[in-house]
Amino acid sequence: MQACLARVAETEPVVQAWAHLDGDHALAQARELDRIRRAGRATGALHGVPVALKDIVDTADMPTQRGSVIFSGRQSGRDARLVERLREAGAVIMGKTRTTELAYLHPTVTTNPHDPSRTPGGSSSGSAAAVAARHVPLAIGTQTGGSVVRPASFCGAFGFKPSRGIIPRTGVFRTSITLDQIGGFANTLEDMALLVDAIGCYDQDDPASFARPRPRHLAGARAEVPVEPDFAWFDMPYHDRLDADARAGLESVLDALGDRVERFPAAPQLVGLTDVHKVIYDYEIAENMQDIARDHGGTLSQEMRAALERGTAISRAQYCEAIEIKASAEAFFVDHFNDFDAILAPSASGQALPLSAGNTGDAVYCTIWTLAGLPCLTLPVLVGADELPIGVQLIGAREQDDRLMRTAAWMQAALTGSAAREEV
Repeated sequence: MQACLARVAETEPVVQAWAHLDGDHALAQARELDRIRRAGRATGALHGVPVALKDIVDTADMPTQRGSVIFSGRQSGRDARLVERLREAGAVIMGKTRTTELAYLHPTVTTNPHDPSRTPGGSSSGSAAAVAARHVPLAIGTQTGGSVVRPASFCGAFGFKPSRGIIPRTGVFRTSITLDQIGGFANTLEDMALLVDAIGCYDQDDPASFARPRPRHLAGARAEVPVEPDFAWFDMPYHDRLDADARAGLESVLDALGDRVERFPAAPQLVGLTDVHKVIYDYEIAENMQDIARDHGGTLSQEMRAALERGTAISRAQYCEAIEIKASAEAFFVDHFNDFDAILAPSASGQALPLSAGNTGDAVYCTIWTLAGLPCLTLPVLVGADELPIGVQLIGAREQDDRLMRTAAWMQAALTGSAAREEV
């Protein structure tokens, strides 16, 4: 913890990842965990490990301000379910990381650790930046569109959103009951897997949670593949938004994997799922923000006000139709993964955007997979023209996250071997 706080002191004036950080409180937690270990008492899987929380995750002993002056100083007085799991595993809750306004689009002040003139992405801006800046080894984020995968790509971290329902959402600020999902950031694949194993559980208060065994992520990340995995790549029309270096990097990955990848033209129904996601998101965010809009409408950003206007214009019939199409998409992907271990896709349009762009990047590369509740992982394997990181996204079958981790570990090794051969 002392090493983490020293790193924060060195770089936080530029990175600005933290919405709340009390070093004395963090050290007190760490000392107590040291005392427990020295006493020979039981220790957990994350014993003494500092973990950062996106500032929409409630804690009993820290403010949760949701990236908005509307909730300045707000303190819930109780822990979110996932925080209970972290404490049970022995983690130190280091503090709260900055998020975009109400976990939506309006940027916060956090900068990219690789280049302070660039965005870290959003909405889990501070969580991605804190891990990439080595302020903390693990951080919690959330994803409703692309809010874990894209920041991880921009910041050069591992970002993972497991299957919908694996991690409980109780005590986390809601924007969309259908689409909101919990994820995390780490600097290695195994660290990422360890975090999810520690916090995944059934929660009867979360309608998305399921009462059955969960995949063993760490075991998956450490497992050998029984046969070399097969990948699918969809040529989506929105890939024309990719930067040239991202496109070239992704093509090099496809070339390196060779005949392990099968390319498909994107069916119109698949492409249309981005619009289905938007209908559900806009409708539900307007529904969830009614009280905030009524009481604090003048304080909200233009991005949020526009979303609320779009959402209130969507009819109940349009929303119900979108929900039905979502269910059909989930059924489609069940059959798809009978033939493929993972889908390969971009994580973002390319390198992190300049802060001057005024936004945190395009989530379109993530929305279909988030809509279907699939596990999504970004691997920091590419470097752009400005020597900034670019992630590659792997998407797996629902509730087969361990298989996705195993496939990702194989792909990392395969790409590393390919790069080494090219250098020779």
